[in-house]
Amino acid sequence: MSSVVSLDKVDHKVIQKLLEDGRASFSSIAKETKLTDVAIKKRVESLIRKGVISSVSANLNYKVLGYENPIFVQMRTDMSKHKDLVKKLQSFDYILELYQVLGEYNLIAKVVVPSLELAERFINDLGLIDGISDIKTQLVLSELKKTSALPTQSLQKKL
Repeated sequence: MSSVVSLDKVDHKVIQKLLEDGRASFSSIAKETKLTDVAIKKRVESLIRKGVISSVSANLNYKVLGYENPIFVQMRTDMSKHKDLVKKLQSFDYILELYQVLGEYNLIAKVVVPSLELAERFINDLGLIDGISDIKTQLVLSELKKTSALPTQSLQKKL
């Protein structure tokens, strides 16, 4: 388990700017924080070293790329086969995210496929995998909110 890292107001401002635009230059962030771009570069490197920033990536529009809306697949699995099962699920390209959760179902996968027919086949094939005892699916109709930002209240206390 990771330990909690203490951040100051400038760290929060840097994080906020990078969340708004992952391609924001050090100099543009420096202008807003009244620091030098070298100081911002050191801040970002420090945040990466501390594990606060794990990566900077692009958010893709799956529809434009020809994919259906995501499907969330809940799976109830046999815990004695859990390790091998997780390894197998991690290898599937259509599974973008995989989470172990508490509750009636112990795994949730976010799946993206180019067609609903392929989705049906893929989910049926998942159900045949040794160790999966039950599956429940939810097709996303529309995305109502998506953010990677920290909750505003926790940021406001720091700023």
